[in-house]
Amino acid sequence: MLAALLGADAAFDAAIAADPGFALAHLGRARVHQLNMEGAQARAKAADALQLAAAASPRERQHIEIIACVIEGQGKKAMTAAEQHLAEYPRDAQVLSLLLGAFGLYAFSGRPDHDAARLAITERYAKDYGDDWWFLTYLGWSKTEAGDLVSGRAVTERGYALKPENAGAAHAVAHALFEQGDGAEGRSFLSAWLPANDRTSFLQGHLAWHLALIAIEEGDADGALDIYEQHIKPANRPYPPLNIYTDTASLLWRLAVAGKTGLEAHWKDVAAYGDGYFPKAGAHFADVHQALVAATTNNDALQTRLAEMAAREADGKLAPGAAAIGLGRGVAAFAAGDHEGAVRILAPLMPELVRIGGSHAQRELWEDTFIVACLRAGQGRQATRLISERLHRRPSKRDLAWSQEAARQ
Repeated sequence: MLAALLGADAAFDAAIAADPGFALAHLGRARVHQLNMEGAQARAKAADALQLAAAASPRERQHIEIIACVIEGQGKKAMTAAEQHLAEYPRDAQVLSLLLGAFGLYAFSGRPDHDAARLAITERYAKDYGDDWWFLTYLGWSKTEAGDLVSGRAVTERGYALKPENAGAAHAVAHALFEQGDGAEGRSFLSAWLPANDRTSFLQGHLAWHLALIAIEEGDADGALDIYEQHIKPANRPYPPLNIYTDTASLLWRLAVAGKTGLEAHWKDVAAYGDGYFPKAGAHFADVHQALVAATTNNDALQTRLAEMAAREADGKLAPGAAAIGLGRGVAAFAAGDHEGAVRILAPLMPELVRIGGSHAQRELWEDTFIVACLRAGQGRQATRLISERLHRRPSKRDLAWSQEAARQ
């Protein structure tokens, strides 16, 4: 699980068969069910683990209770309990992993400082882990996302060298190269890693997504679409549904923003996939991506989802708050060709964008949309500050071209 490799389900099943009373094996299997959006099975296995926990050690009981909270959707409670647990048992990597990553409890908490929180907790326990292949990957990634690109890349590459088949490490390397604007090296790295580790990892599709982003940055929309069709589109992919849905929706949207046409059949496939796994508002990162799909294929579905999100916000259950709803309205205006309306809606949301979680690479989609809306509305100067900030962070051919176009308006 920590290396993002396929096969954890079978390994936990084998552990349960060998020792039916091993509570942590039931809990681990529950977590795999959850990642695969198999909610009923996840809750049943978590219940088994909780029942067996009476005979477990205090550390194991807390471990089980924390992950069971995550499975039950009690993210805030799990986050607090995890922090307390780690103060006593810092090397409980599975609990620490819950807090980390683009889809971790910190990222999806709605807090604007989740990059800093993730870095702080990894640095706090760095001495406890030393040269651990898994930990170094996440320490490096946390540094990279917090803006320390040089140190982040160096630490990530140390972790990668210890276990090159670790898909989590390959993912962190891809992010480091992306943040440094090194498209050529990113393409070389991913083009070698993906075929060498074919069908071994549940991050395989997402790593192909990173490769497609490089193609879009270089102006090769056809190449990006080819990668999508071969490695990312939802048909028969053995990856977690949240990864599949967000990768497919976001890449198609980026292609459309880049001017690629003829994507209708792909949009319909993604819409059908989302209807199956994310039929109602709940996981807000899926919801903001559902807005991309619905704005392109079915505006009625978008309005229904936005209403559901508003109800969740009223109940205090929408972690990013009203900003997530606003993003949906902004992309709807953009898809409808109302670029002035998109600018008006999205402009005040750019500082709030961090609250939806995910990585910089994932959130840039909405920044791109805002920039292009400004340019199409003849308001390029409104996007100048954002483009400048992005170029200050890393070189980008697209951002440079957008900057020049904005300056002419």
